[in-house]
Amino acid sequence: MLLLNCDLGESFGSWTMGRDEDVMPHIDQANIACGFHGGDPLVMLKTLALAKRHDVMAGAHPAYPDLVGFGRRPMNCSVDEIVALISYQVSAIDGMAASMGIELAYVKPHGALYNDMMAKNEVRDHFRLKSNVSHQEIQENHRVFVEDFEESIDVQTM
Repeated sequence: MLLLNCDLGESFGSWTMGRDEDVMPHIDQANIACGFHGGDPLVMLKTLALAKRHDVMAGAHPAYPDLVGFGRRPMNCSVDEIVALISYQVSAIDGMAASMGIELAYVKPHGALYNDMMAKNEVRDHFRLKSNVSHQEIQENHRVFVEDFEESIDVQTM
């Protein structure tokens, strides 16, 4: 089965990016920006509401913290930093989605983060990102990540 997806929710503040309201009725999956390359809390809520209204699967679209470069510039981050960036963003949109009765369906990294993750097997394998994972799998993988991460560093010193 072919599913049509689109990157949405990339506006922030007074800046508008894309035509989310026009596109949403015609897609199966919405890759929703999580605030680091685009999007902000209000835009995330509005985009999730649009997805719910049009029965579109919602996915997290995490990125490097790079608003100016729209998440397209690579960053020299450690594996722990990349995993933390992803966890932070996925947790934010997952919490918003849950508060609206929406199950987050998948995670699709954005731009340079996606490219860098493909080059760093330890990050990809650790977080087990894959297309079309269930909400339960995201929660289980997130929980495992947090437990592993807390064991690998001294969280108290951060």
